[in-house]
Parts: sequence; structure tokens; C-alpha cells
Amino acid sequence: MTQPQEDHLYRPSQNIYYAKLMALTEGAFTDKQTEAHKGKWRDKFALKSLHKPELHVELGCNGGHVTLEWSQDHPEHLYIGIDWKFKQVYKAYEKAKKRGLKNLLFFRALSERIDQMFADGEIDYLYLYFPDPWPKKAHLKNRTVTGDWLRQCAKVVRSGGVFHIKTDHAGYADWMRAAIAEVGDLWTVTENESDLYRSHPEPTKLRIPQVTLFERLFIKDKIPIHSMKLVRK
Repeated sequence: MTQPQEDHLYRPSQNIYYAKLMALTEGAFTDKQTEAHKGKWRDKFALKSLHKPELHVELGCNGGHVTLEWSQDHPEHLYIGIDWKFKQVYKAYEKAKKRGLKNLLFFRALSERIDQMFADGEIDYLYLYFPDPWPKKAHLKNRTVTGDWLRQCAKVVRSGGVFHIKTDHAGYADWMRAAIAEVGDLWTVTENESDLYRSHPEPTKLRIPQVTLFERLFIKDKIPIHSMKLVRK
């Protein structure tokens, strides 16, 4: 994927949450700060460990609903939630601070800059749940998942690491599968479901973090969930 031109990247914003995020010294990073510690993110967590803990990264984390629960349930691992919205990221940071979570960071950043944020093989598990499908033909160029972008992701996920993608949009799912087919030299597909909960006895009873906030609504409306799991070769 061609990198955005410099004048389209991170610029000062009048959003009040931009200032709040910029004032932080730990717990959350915004804009170019998210590219300042490439390869050294494990050192930026309040959690200190003698071993090398797994690093899990959720792209498009919204208000951190899933990432917050993951990090609380698995204090031995490290988690980073990434979203583009200033307010969502700041509110997620506040929730993590209130819970006293030392293994969780939040980024306000562009997912398309993933290879600028992380070093080669730095991530163990990567997640992208229900990205904007940009359904109109004129907007297809805005879709996150492309062959080129999956190659970027392959750089930062370690060999044997996992990338899990979910979408409720059938058209985007087909688009994703075509993109995945372009990078078969880098990723092995271990799951390719077009109706993830087809055999589940009571999917409406699933709760966060088993499902996302949006996913619960899709399940309630009987919208099939497409799920793809990729393993880095």
C-alpha cells in the first residue's frame, strides 16, 4: 500500500480529546507518538515481566470494549487497542486507568500505518473486527484490507503469529478473501467461515469479549458473521 503523503498524516486538531491525549505521558499515544517506540513497545507497559509476554493488537478497537476485557482476563499478556477517533481512545484509556490495568495501551492512529508503528515480528496476535465496509463503489478505495496492506501486516506479525478478521458484510468478505489469495506466500488460512455461529446453540447469549458490541447486534438480527484466521508463515 502506498503510504499517505506527509500533509495527509497527523496534524494538530481542535478536537478537545486531541489535547487530552497529547498531554498524557503513559497509557495512551496519539498520532506520530505511536511511531516513536517501534520495536520497543513491550517496554512502555506498566506491567514488567521477566519473560517476553505475548503482544496482542486490536485494530479498530472502538471504545476498547473487547480489549479491556481481554487484558483484565489475561494479565500475563500485553494488549494494544488502536482506533482513529480521539474521544473513543481517550475514554478507553480512562477505563483502563480506572481498572488499574498495567498490560494495556491505546493508540489513536491509522491502521494503514501499522508497519510504521511496529517492528518486524513484534506482534504475536493481530485482530480486525468489523471494519467499515465502505459499500459504495466510489468508496471502495477506502477499504482497509488489501493485498498490499496484508503484506504490511505480515512484516509486523511474527512467524506463527495469528491475524483474526471478522465482518458482517458479505461483499467486503469476498473482497477480503480475494486480497488474502494474493498473499498466500505469507499467510496460511486456518479458518474461513461464512457463517461463524451457524452451529452455535445460543449465539445471542454470547457476551463481550467473546463477541464485540456490534457483533451482538448482528447476531440478534441474524446476520451471518464471516471469520478468517491467518497464520504467518
